[in-house]
Amino acid sequence: MSFDDRPARPVRPAPVPQRRSPLAITAVVLGALVLAAIATANIWTEVVWYDQLGYSEVWRTQWLARIILFVAAGGIAAFVIWLNLWIAKRVRPARTGGRSQLDQVREQIEPIERLAMIVLPAVIGLVVGLAVSSQWETVVAWLNHEPFGAQDPQFGLDASFYVFTLPMLNLAVTLVLALGVLSTLIAAFVHLLYGGIAGTGRSFVASKGARIQLAVLGAIVMLAIAANYWLDRYGLLTKSGETFYGASYTDINAILPSRSILAGIAIVVALVFLAVIWRGDWRIPAVGIGLMLLSAVVIGGIYPSIVQRFQVSPNEQELETPFIQNNIDATRYAYGIDTVEETQYRASTEAEADALRADADTTAQIRLLDPNIVSPAFQQLQQNKQYYNFDDILNVDRYALDGELQDTVIAVRELNLDGLGSESRNWVNDHTVYTHGFGVVAAYGNKTQSDGQPSFFERGIPSVGLLGDYEPRIYFGSTVPDYSIVGAPEDTNPWELDYPDDNSETGQVNTTYTGEGGPAIGNLFEKLMFAIRMGEEQILFSDRVTTESQILYYRDPLERVARVAPYLELDQTAYPAVVDERVVWVVDGYTTTDQYPYSAPVASDSLFAQQSGAATGTTVLNYVRNSVKATVDAYDGSVTLYAWDEEDPILQTWQHVFPTSIEPISEISGDLMSHLRYPEDLFAIQRYQLTQYHVTDAASFYSGQDFWRNPADPTDDTRLQPPYYLTLQMPDQDEPTFSLTSNYIQGGDNPRNILTGYLAVNSETGSTPGEVAEDYGTLRLLELPRDTTIPGPGQVQNNFNSDPDAQETLNLLRQGETDVVNGNLLTLPVGGGLLYVQPVYVQSSQGTQVPLLRKVFVAFGDSVGFADTLPEALDQVFGEGAGEGAAGDTGTDTGSGGTDGDAGSGDSGTTDGGSGDAVDPTAEAALQDALDRANQALQDSQAALAAGDFTAYGEAQDELAAAIEDAIVAEAELTGAAAEATPDTTSEPSASASAEPSAEPTAGLEGDLSAG
Repeated sequence: MSFDDRPARPVRPAPVPQRRSPLAITAVVLGALVLAAIATANIWTEVVWYDQLGYSEVWRTQWLARIILFVAAGGIAAFVIWLNLWIAKRVRPARTGGRSQLDQVREQIEPIERLAMIVLPAVIGLVVGLAVSSQWETVVAWLNHEPFGAQDPQFGLDASFYVFTLPMLNLAVTLVLALGVLSTLIAAFVHLLYGGIAGTGRSFVASKGARIQLAVLGAIVMLAIAANYWLDRYGLLTKSGETFYGASYTDINAILPSRSILAGIAIVVALVFLAVIWRGDWRIPAVGIGLMLLSAVVIGGIYPSIVQRFQVSPNEQELETPFIQNNIDATRYAYGIDTVEETQYRASTEAEADALRADADTTAQIRLLDPNIVSPAFQQLQQNKQYYNFDDILNVDRYALDGELQDTVIAVRELNLDGLGSESRNWVNDHTVYTHGFGVVAAYGNKTQSDGQPSFFERGIPSVGLLGDYEPRIYFGSTVPDYSIVGAPEDTNPWELDYPDDNSETGQVNTTYTGEGGPAIGNLFEKLMFAIRMGEEQILFSDRVTTESQILYYRDPLERVARVAPYLELDQTAYPAVVDERVVWVVDGYTTTDQYPYSAPVASDSLFAQQSGAATGTTVLNYVRNSVKATVDAYDGSVTLYAWDEEDPILQTWQHVFPTSIEPISEISGDLMSHLRYPEDLFAIQRYQLTQYHVTDAASFYSGQDFWRNPADPTDDTRLQPPYYLTLQMPDQDEPTFSLTSNYIQGGDNPRNILTGYLAVNSETGSTPGEVAEDYGTLRLLELPRDTTIPGPGQVQNNFNSDPDAQETLNLLRQGETDVVNGNLLTLPVGGGLLYVQPVYVQSSQGTQVPLLRKVFVAFGDSVGFADTLPEALDQVFGEGAGEGAAGDTGTDTGSGGTDGDAGSGDSGTTDGGSGDAVDPTAEAALQDALDRANQALQDSQAALAAGDFTAYGEAQDELAAAIEDAIVAEAELTGAAAEATPDTTSEPSASASAEPSAEPTAGLEGDLSAG
């Protein structure tokens, strides 16, 4: 039958176009507009937040880097995929006359060919672009990297190659390999679909075009594999072995050569792929790939195993010694523990009279107030209102009081809306009325009141005490609302609750925010953007949002620092300090990497979880520096970053990236410098690494017999004993310094709780502007003699718990509705040995719980003391008078011999052993007059507190201080003291002339003061 005689194909009717629903079109358009509005609001509010804070450079740089990488990597990936699709389509063979099942598939695909040519490259480009843009830190750090000045012992390369260059090379090779494999698979599929590849039995035949394209792609993939093998050689220095980290003897002498050989084989196979272009025989590259895989198994797996088993294992210590030494040296440098000052400390276990005389300054500063326990006392005594709160764990700092540095437990009275009743929770209250906390509360670390309550030297609302004038309002903290709208026109009555005041008609004092803490939200566009961002329509319609309004968000200090310094790892704790008449949060920032050659890694978050008992994620690092100190102003939220370790190459690298975001250390004021401290998280990492890396000899390290461990917390065995901030004097120091301390006990699976080491780091930064104290950061390790048994924390706690006299007293205290709580077990090198001190608190077992310091345990060797005060406990261990001048005094009673504030109850009319005939009538009358005035002042103080009148309270305290001074002078005359003797008032601060309440109130007033 001729062509013209064939029956005509039936003509299919043209499809009738379906009319799209106007409702569907409208829904799609509206959906697109909503998504666009949400995206715009989120981007715009981020931009204005960074701009208001002065860190536009950070946002701009990172997003510019992300966009460039996204466009570049995504564009390259999309172009590569499109090019391979285009080539595969262009070189496809012409169709033959037959019609197969594959032809039917082709016909179905043909209508979407053009769409596939666009969509497939776009999707792959999008995925690749997003993946690469997420690695922006790797790329910009490589572009701006600084050298470490330390070379690896194997290749002689600067450590910066491993930290900055190698990750970048791995990223590039991974990208090439991924695109090569994807392109090969896609091209092969297209050629198979269009007949470029055809099967013939057990083999296949490729057209010339398909053969050339697949051969080139195969060669590219093999070259990428060769590059990967070559880079793996350097990766051996950052791998984890069975006994130590970094390259071992087998790695260097077996695996390293095998990686080089396999890289060479991969290059040869790549050339073999190119040979297919002319030979057309796919068996040659297939054989090459098979040989490469076989070589990978034999050379890369079996041969190293043989070397390890038959050469290394029988002589492991000798052969691994230089590599272990590389690991020791690198680890000690990477964690900053290479300069630890180690001392062999022949600790005595016998308590001798006068042993504490040389350490009187240290014992005077022993901190009895446990910041992990006393938070409920702060809350009950100083919370004031249910919508205020303190952290569960308070912070330890030091303040210059009466010319002396005092260890201090300090807390910020933050806003906590969860304390409000449900009837008070609405949008207006949550976001415009309750906007901030108020003031700090601080107590002496080394003493309490006579009833065991903290001895506050800064307290109350408004804040009064020894810290002077400062801005008390806390708009930025960890428990404030997620956002607040603050500020109002000057002619508007304030509506932000400042603090409660019973003398006010409304029972409160209001304020209007005057700082620059957030972006403006005054015009309609700003309201709309933030209404979308926060999901709150009230922002658009509320009269509280005025032309003067600002919106405060991202208010947690750690979050604010993380956003302006994305290259830093942050300490878990932001601690408060009163600095230059402001409350600031101090945050320690770390530069880290997990690519430092030969250095042993640590999972830092897991380590902190062991320390705190809380589960967290995992951040692996093997190099760390406390390179940045950051502050966040609690009033205006301003963030300042200071370059603390200006020699750190990672910090220098990021200073090139963000040249204006970090201030030099010279900009730190003297007041701020005095409140900076050695960071606890860094110390926790260092003390962990020193459990093994205090051993610096490779042979000893290999045996592991001298490894230590950090002890469990004797008061909570679910966590490690945390480091403690203390003022103490190490054996080689001339005077006590503020330090961070930790203990070591024997290592092993079933260790005895015997003390093996004591670590302290000098945390005293000094008070010179822009200049750190010379001895700051010095790590001192006392290694205890192996032939002497020094009880560890667990053993000491057991001695305390089994002391019959102490437990008899504590069992009495536990009766009824009270609990006994053991405080932090402190260790101090005094008296030629190690002194343990533990405060013991008593609190109600239910209802309102206020932990009160009631007893103090002391241990030296196997001797245990247990008394109401630290001096008394020291006397029990070291002999009468040993505790003289030590900390632990518990306030003062008012009057001479009076108790509970009864100023007139003391017996002060006679001298010891004297007769009534020797009494001076004039002095006796003066004493009685002073006692009467003191008693009246006490009553006036109580009445003023009950009324909330702090001005009257301050005046009454002035009267009380004057009366006490007169009484002391009069009593001195009666007891035969020199008439000109002046009273010693330095031990207990008195009220100031500015009518502030006394920082150290009398014991009889404590219950009333707690209400204030």
